[in-house]
Amino acid sequence: MRELMPTLTSAQHGVRVISPYFIPGAQGIAEIARLVQRHVKVEVLTNSLAATDVAAVHGAYANYRKALLRGGATLFELKATHEFGDPQRMSLFGSRGASLHTKAFTVDGKTGFVGSMNFDPRSASLNTEMGVLFTHPALVKEVEAIFDEETSPENSFRLSLDKGRLRWHDREGDEARVLHREPEAGFWRRLTAGIIGILPIESQL
Repeated sequence: MRELMPTLTSAQHGVRVISPYFIPGAQGIAEIARLVQRHVKVEVLTNSLAATDVAAVHGAYANYRKALLRGGATLFELKATHEFGDPQRMSLFGSRGASLHTKAFTVDGKTGFVGSMNFDPRSASLNTEMGVLFTHPALVKEVEAIFDEETSPENSFRLSLDKGRLRWHDREGDEARVLHREPEAGFWRRLTAGIIGILPIESQL
């Protein structure tokens, strides 16, 4: 993360992040807010509660959603597929069943990263991660095409705040929808993520 942060914070126009497990922490929230204040568009795609296979990570990530939106980030959550939407596939600490598994980012349409690193404390401090940082407009364009496809209303929810409350936006057929609670997620998923979100274990996630 120490090697990659200068690339991210040097952005002049746009940063797009794809991370299955996204826990920005207070420092990440501050950096994103600084980028937005410099008129840099920051977009993040991560798993929705219905799509994730790791309740613990989603519970911690959920604590930052409002701060991300208030800071000016655009936040997308990938919808669950039929295969990965089964609540029985979710565990507290993970499996191989995540709907979204790509870890990548692009900066200003010129620089890109693809690797094993999530934007979470475990990747930053505990795990051994690897990846490729590249400056290659054609490859960056391919990564951004994936981002565009996965963040379409058919594939992802776009989050917003309405009087301090989270809303999820997508499209069903030709109709735009606004949902008022975690979409596609059952009671046990919501309960598990909610309990995990209040436990002091973020540094291990």
